[in-house]
Amino acid sequence: MADPASGAAMAPEDAPHAPHSESFWALALGSIGVVFGDIGTSPLYAMREALHHTRATVSPEHAVLGVVSLVTWALLLIVTVKYVVFLMRADNKGEGGTLALMALAQRFVPRRSGWVLALGMVGAALFYGDGIITPAVSVLSAVEGVRDAPGAPARVAEMVLPISAGILIALFMVQAKGTASVARYFGPITAVWFLVLAGLGLIHIVDDPSIFRALSPHYGVVFLLENGFLGFVILGSVFLAVTGAEALYADMGHFGKKPIQVAWAGLVLPSLLLNYLGQGALVLHHPAARHNPFFEMIPEIAYWPILLLATVATVIASQAVITGAFSMTQQAVQLGLFPRIDIRRTSETQAGQIFVPQVNTFLLIGVLVLLFTFRTSSNLAAAYGIAVTGAMFVDTMLFFVIVRYMWKRPFWVALLAASGFGLLDIVFISSNLLKIPQGAWLPLVLGAALVVIMWTWTRGAQILAEKTRRDSVPLLDLSDILRARPPHRAPGTAIFLTSDPTMAPVALMHNIKHNKVLHQKNIILTIEVAETPRVAEADRIEIEPVNDDFKKLTIHYGFMESPNLPKALGLCRKQGLKFDIMATSFFLGRRSVVPSAQSGMPLWQDKLFIFLMKNAANPTDFYKIPPGRVVELGTQVTV
Repeated sequence: MADPASGAAMAPEDAPHAPHSESFWALALGSIGVVFGDIGTSPLYAMREALHHTRATVSPEHAVLGVVSLVTWALLLIVTVKYVVFLMRADNKGEGGTLALMALAQRFVPRRSGWVLALGMVGAALFYGDGIITPAVSVLSAVEGVRDAPGAPARVAEMVLPISAGILIALFMVQAKGTASVARYFGPITAVWFLVLAGLGLIHIVDDPSIFRALSPHYGVVFLLENGFLGFVILGSVFLAVTGAEALYADMGHFGKKPIQVAWAGLVLPSLLLNYLGQGALVLHHPAARHNPFFEMIPEIAYWPILLLATVATVIASQAVITGAFSMTQQAVQLGLFPRIDIRRTSETQAGQIFVPQVNTFLLIGVLVLLFTFRTSSNLAAAYGIAVTGAMFVDTMLFFVIVRYMWKRPFWVALLAASGFGLLDIVFISSNLLKIPQGAWLPLVLGAALVVIMWTWTRGAQILAEKTRRDSVPLLDLSDILRARPPHRAPGTAIFLTSDPTMAPVALMHNIKHNKVLHQKNIILTIEVAETPRVAEADRIEIEPVNDDFKKLTIHYGFMESPNLPKALGLCRKQGLKFDIMATSFFLGRRSVVPSAQSGMPLWQDKLFIFLMKNAANPTDFYKIPPGRVVELGTQVTV
């Protein structure tokens, strides 16, 4: 779900908050640089890996026609039919992606479903696994082209890993400064890359025009039958051609449906098909080229410029994945799947420009470990694919919920709509599972660890909320007590943050108990995250008077928005709630959590939850509250 490094907004027809100055063609061009970077770099290695696994007993002609046929129909069925035609219709107020789809599904299922939440967790976790492998395999596959470059030094092969590592380290280091200044070039550069892919394909299709026979699915089916079980294994390599397909859906909110669909049908799909057909024709004409068909198809005079362009294209694809991980993290925090994390904006004008230091460090370490562990793009390709296929299967299962409950279709219609894609997903998942001994275990282990973290945080927060509620006093009961025994009144306004506005916040109770005071104005503030990407300013604030002492204030945010309390409180003036932010005190309850083996979660999970709480971002910074106006009052709770 790559967040647009370009900061482009979604199309006006898909989102009312989009800037109308953004033209349709500018959005289409921007989507090429962000949405299609990953799938656009697949020609560097997909054909090579698929042909590498073919049986020696299968004729070279049947192998080439079979692989090109399978790649062609994977692009048509998975990307075009599943995502462009069907899944892009299931949008959450214009937004796409696994978490947006999960939030949408939760709104329509008859009762809040734990398995829908679990699916969202699994999809998000697998995305992070994909996010670590994509930069490593794409950049390394491009830099490896220097080995076959004309005039390259003899020892250049030894420099491939250091050069790749240097490029990736530089890429992660610049994230803190933001990419807004260079992101405007991503679309045009990637568009040129796709035109080069198409041009290289056209040059070599004339080597053997019979390659057009591969457009028939017949050759793909025959090829799988000829290769037997190995054909099933080869499907895992064929799937490399469609990694990045889920980005069409995930980035829908940033560019709109139509610009992405037009860019796919008008440029990206034709360029990819022409290039794969060209690689196939080259191998038919010159069988030795099968060992590295993409770089073999580049004319010597243009080799270095195209190699440089390929490297830049892989860096852009990696950038899209990195910013996608930042965006996914922001959504997960807002939806309560992760603790508060330091999220920084790197642009005053572009909402998509965010930087998450912890995620950036996590990805950089993971990418470098992969790079120096696997060492070649062929080895990395063995680990690639399993996370993407899993995420696609999660999308399919959530799509069933959408068809059944949101579109209100009969059960058999929803099952039929999802089962076709589901069977296709299962076939590719099964094929990629065979890669586990070669490295596919890594994204699965990483994904499982992230699911445990998300489940622990979600469950721990639920237990903590239940215990806090049991130990708290209802706000109305507290009001009666205060009328019977009025405390000393302090001038000004006190705002008490709480997750449950019906109960008296812990900080309020401690303030009355220990300081013996109650402010003249007291606001019980609750922040609610909607299951939609954004909330209109008119719906941001909700004020409910309780009595003369208290008012309830609810601030609504979408899961794609970053909270800013002072800015939101400024909207209260329109509803008659006036106060000076510099004469207002914010009271926060800080809970000291103690593990308990007798209740709640297992002891190890208690300790993990406590670790996550201690490392969560400070609420003062997270909610943009002026530090000098914050008072924290603590209490001890067991989980």
